[in-house]
Amino acid sequence: MLTEKQSSISEEIIYPDSDGELMADNTKQFELIVYIKENLESLFANEPNVFVAGDLLWYPVQGDNKLRQAPDVMVALGRPKGHRGSYKQWEENNISPQVAFEIWSPGNRPSQMAKKFDFYERYGVEEYYIYDPDTADLTGWQRHNDKLKLIDDMSDWVSPRLGVRFELSQDILVIYRPDGQPFLNFIELDRQRQEAENRAYQAENRAQQAETQLEEERRRAQALEARLQEMGVDPNQL
Repeated sequence: MLTEKQSSISEEIIYPDSDGELMADNTKQFELIVYIKENLESLFANEPNVFVAGDLLWYPVQGDNKLRQAPDVMVALGRPKGHRGSYKQWEENNISPQVAFEIWSPGNRPSQMAKKFDFYERYGVEEYYIYDPDTADLTGWQRHNDKLKLIDDMSDWVSPRLGVRFELSQDILVIYRPDGQPFLNFIELDRQRQEAENRAYQAENRAQQAETQLEEERRRAQALEARLQEMGVDPNQL
């Protein structure tokens, strides 16, 4: 609950919904951001209190609209789904996003990434992952006490918070759901949808054909019974 003083501060300070930066520098980075964000949305679709966002400004401290970061993807467990212009932590029961992803792009500078790391470490991120698609390098950190510690081996690493498993297959990042199914991009999802529709259509056709054949056999049986009766033969005695 905000105090009267905090409410006054909140009304006076504007927290922009945009930092003027591009979401992605190229198509590869954009596709990876969407790939991770949308699959995490799907993974937690039935969890009302898991909020997933992409390129959303996160303000950790009320009263400071300069202190902010926009993770490529972030996950806040314990916060309800819903649209937000930004993630103001003091309005989110003071829960910081627990997981953050960054996709390295040519526009990223080491100093910029170091600044992001310091921000995530300081403001409570529990798991932080960086992936460079040009070098197929995946780096991760996990919080121990108040520090983010490097994960020594990301091969088959399972996120404690998300339950997903990371794998680099032929220099391509593949993420697996807890049930072992891989994350899919839009084209793969659409292909699965089309295949499912085709299977349903074929099954419906087979059912209709079987029903038609059964009906034809029923008519033939009735015709034969009528013919036998015309001949004075009781079909029930055959």
